[in-house]
Amino acid sequence: MARPLRIEFPNALYHITSRGNRRENIYLNDNNRSTFLDILSQVRDRFNWVFHSYCLMSNHYHLLVETPEANLSQGMRQLNGVYTQKFNQAHRRDGHVFQGRYKAILVQKDAYLLELSRYIVLNPVRADMVRSARDWRWSNYRATVGFAAVPDWLHTDWLLSCFGRRKKQAMHRYREFVADGKGQPSPLKELRNQIYLGDDRFVEALQAMVEQDADLSEVPSVQKRKLAKPIGEYIDTARSRNEGIYLAYRSGAYTMKAISDDLGLHYSTVSKVIKAFENSRFKT
Repeated sequence: MARPLRIEFPNALYHITSRGNRRENIYLNDNNRSTFLDILSQVRDRFNWVFHSYCLMSNHYHLLVETPEANLSQGMRQLNGVYTQKFNQAHRRDGHVFQGRYKAILVQKDAYLLELSRYIVLNPVRADMVRSARDWRWSNYRATVGFAAVPDWLHTDWLLSCFGRRKKQAMHRYREFVADGKGQPSPLKELRNQIYLGDDRFVEALQAMVEQDADLSEVPSVQKRKLAKPIGEYIDTARSRNEGIYLAYRSGAYTMKAISDDLGLHYSTVSKVIKAFENSRFKT
């Protein structure tokens, strides 16, 4: 069977899994897991990824990650590569930690993000490692429902916003949603062509890009936006420079690097502005 293609485009959402070489454990202790989460934070900062959900098991991990810029492969090289170095140093080993390539499934956000987030945090329960998702420290569940602090690299607002405008109420409804997921079939059973999880329109649009040998860094037709204005026009017509930066980015026509280059700002400055506006959208 041919290996699935790697399709990258701005604002893509992926369910990512990566397993240990020869199915061996990739985490031998909690220090290994803490190191892995530290590297996730570094990847977020460098590649502007948005982590919605995660779960670290024994011989594999799950991530639900959104890439505002088309840089999945770059970020995964850093994540698995740096972790392999740290793991081998800690245990005085050498060689591969992960088995071949990671698996990345393209996900239709509105249709499947919730189901996948539930599936991910229930992994330890299905594996009989714990009785409840709240008992597993190494997933986003505890932070999402308020049982632990939310790390700065984890984005819980979009997920909770699907369950209500008030955070406390949304957390309660999310807990109920996860509890109701026990025994439910895996959403991955609806996977199509090895890499797509979405409806017909979503799959057809992405498949057309592949078949027509299109530029895979472009936004697919299901996400087309109106023709964007010049960056300077967004700045001039907005109530503030920061709002103009956010609106230019939200147009879908400009990456953070393009905006920072055009305005002579550092990439991290633009990233912080956009993150602040994204977070403010879900405040009540």
